[in-house]
Amino acid sequence: MKIIKIRENSVQAAIYGLVFIIVVFFIALFSLYISDVSDVISFSSLYNTFTTKPILWIIATLIIIIPISILIIYQRFGQKLEQKQHIIDRENENTLTINNFITRLIQEDFDAEYAIGDKDDKIGKSLTELRDTLKQNKETAEKRRKEDEIRNWTAEGMAKFGEILRSDNNNLDKLAYNVVKNLTDYINAIQGGFYLIEGEQDNRVFVLKAFYAFGRKKYADQKVKWGKGIIGTSTIEQKTIYLTDVPESYINITSGLGKSNPRSLLVTPLITNEELFGVIEIASLQTMEQYQVDFVERVAESTASILSTVRMNMQTAHLLEESKAQAQTLSSQEEEMRQNMEELQATQEEAARQAERFLRLENTVNHTMLRAEYTIDGHLLYANTKFLHKLEYSSNSDVEGKNIMMFIAKKDEDWFKRIWTDLSSGGRHFEGYMKHVTKNDKDLWTMATYTCIRDEEGMVDRILFLGLDTTEQKKLSMHLEGLVDAVNRSGIKVIFDINGNIKEYNESFLFVFKYTEKDISKLTLFDLIDTLELDLFNKKWENVVRGMNFQGQFKVKTKTNEEKWIRGAFSAIYNTYGEVDSVVYIGNDATNEKLMEIESKRQNELSKRQEKLLRESEKELSFKLKEAKNEMKTQFKEIEQIKLRNERTLEDAHDVIITTTYDNKIIFYNKAAVSLFGFTKEEVLNQDISLLFNPKTVEKDEFLTKYTSSDDNKTIGKRKEIRIRKKTGEELPVLILLAKAHVDKEITYTAFIQSIEVENR
Repeated sequence: MKIIKIRENSVQAAIYGLVFIIVVFFIALFSLYISDVSDVISFSSLYNTFTTKPILWIIATLIIIIPISILIIYQRFGQKLEQKQHIIDRENENTLTINNFITRLIQEDFDAEYAIGDKDDKIGKSLTELRDTLKQNKETAEKRRKEDEIRNWTAEGMAKFGEILRSDNNNLDKLAYNVVKNLTDYINAIQGGFYLIEGEQDNRVFVLKAFYAFGRKKYADQKVKWGKGIIGTSTIEQKTIYLTDVPESYINITSGLGKSNPRSLLVTPLITNEELFGVIEIASLQTMEQYQVDFVERVAESTASILSTVRMNMQTAHLLEESKAQAQTLSSQEEEMRQNMEELQATQEEAARQAERFLRLENTVNHTMLRAEYTIDGHLLYANTKFLHKLEYSSNSDVEGKNIMMFIAKKDEDWFKRIWTDLSSGGRHFEGYMKHVTKNDKDLWTMATYTCIRDEEGMVDRILFLGLDTTEQKKLSMHLEGLVDAVNRSGIKVIFDINGNIKEYNESFLFVFKYTEKDISKLTLFDLIDTLELDLFNKKWENVVRGMNFQGQFKVKTKTNEEKWIRGAFSAIYNTYGEVDSVVYIGNDATNEKLMEIESKRQNELSKRQEKLLRESEKELSFKLKEAKNEMKTQFKEIEQIKLRNERTLEDAHDVIITTTYDNKIIFYNKAAVSLFGFTKEEVLNQDISLLFNPKTVEKDEFLTKYTSSDDNKTIGKRKEIRIRKKTGEELPVLILLAKAHVDKEITYTAFIQSIEVENR
């Protein structure tokens, strides 16, 4: 409108200006005319006037040109003003839209829409992104606020119930009522019941100990049979049951919660250390949130732990009354028992170390002791002296041509036939423990390997058997497996590396610390130790990784930051070089005993658990410990003899035996190798295996290329003719067989080499 008014004013000004110019022109013309022309005015006189006065032509021309120019300029200027005004109006409209949108954002109206004008509307896109960011931030803040509220609510609740459980644990009825009352009120429920198990195994029932409804204490004499209703289902399955569709008749039939029909029902068993004590049943007129269900489960677990403590306190009080007269005797017996346990633990640790060393030696030298070759239909072609000796035969004539099934126990025939069928058809080689039967029907356990030997066309020609007598070691292994299994069942077992990273663990560890298997990869030992004890523990740990054992009790924290006490021992585990490779911890959860010790201060933790057992089994346990010690000493002597015999056998073997690591470093080099290659042990040990071969020969021979490469793609279990390089540079043809041993994370390769002349002879 402003531009239009300006344009109208401009037109008026142009018209007024034109009139003014015409008037001025005529006045000037009139003046000239008066001064130069006669009284008679005619066209010729005017012409003469214009002719004599050129200025008049200029004035007349200006009178025509100036108005026309003014009109043209006005028209163009007006168009530009209209365009500017249109842009200004559009910008004002956009500004108003932006202001309205920003005002709605300030008012937290994050559902406001903003129409983006075109693809170049950067302000619109930025405002839309700002709205989305503010909306997301608000949602995140709201979610975090709710999580904080739930976390604070849970923490306050656990603190509240912790105080209740600590103050009322000497009266079960009072404890039951206070727990169910406060729990019902805390989660805004209307009714709650607290049941405890009573009766023998076959006649167990759930007795209603406390009943709370509508803000008042209720009394009911109700019993629920074992396995009946939702309570029975929850306790049998040992998990919480939450219902939002409660049957109309449920409460009157199986519950002591009155006649009101709730909207939701929660039944949570009271379980600790896999022991069931009772159940808590809560009804609400509203639907319960998941965090409320989780909170009830945590309270139930803590309550069950207190019930376990109360029961143990009652038993302990009874035992204390019986043991007062024999306190001094039990004290001496306890000390003797502790010493015996320490000796047994030391014996177990030594047995574990000896067993580990034996397995390393066994897997390094296997395939070298017993040897036999069979046709693909199982008839024996050749057996060496060790094979005959171990199987109690005097000569080859006793076994040559016999079927392999004569060396297999009857119970293992079906299993072995499947292995042999796979081998004879060219299948994968067999490697593992196998039981053979000697001539006198004795069991001979071996670490056996059955490998296919192929002809030039790649067809299976023979089956090669290589084995090591492991009969005594198998007996020891089964004995040690029994000991390890007993440890796993009785408490916590964790193996750490020297930096405190967790390598192995059992189910008891996960149960006590409440971690899952996914959590373990992110944990170290020092994450488990309570912060206040960490400095002192670090000093103990430094001694442990130096080989000193540590035994004691210390405070730890679980995944849920729950404080617990564990009691046990850290012991170093050595590798074959006598270096500390890892640390094993064996112990158990001593939280309940620690709490009892703090509260009662009446006796130490061992007397609480084992007073009665000490009186009844002292003599029997002492006798068994003595037998176990003698048996372990005998086994240790046998293991050392076997180890020494195997080492000497390999060193003095006629065949060349060379063992390398995964990265091709030579770690074993016997006397036959020194004689064949001409290199001394000092010259080759810890050197690369490629030292023994000509590089050009390696490039042409696929077997040697794989053998000297630093990967796992080597030709295993196949006899091959190759050429070696002696110290003098001379190349010599030999037969080689490569075997692989994988113990824990360590991989070694053992080559058995024979010269062609020896094999032909």
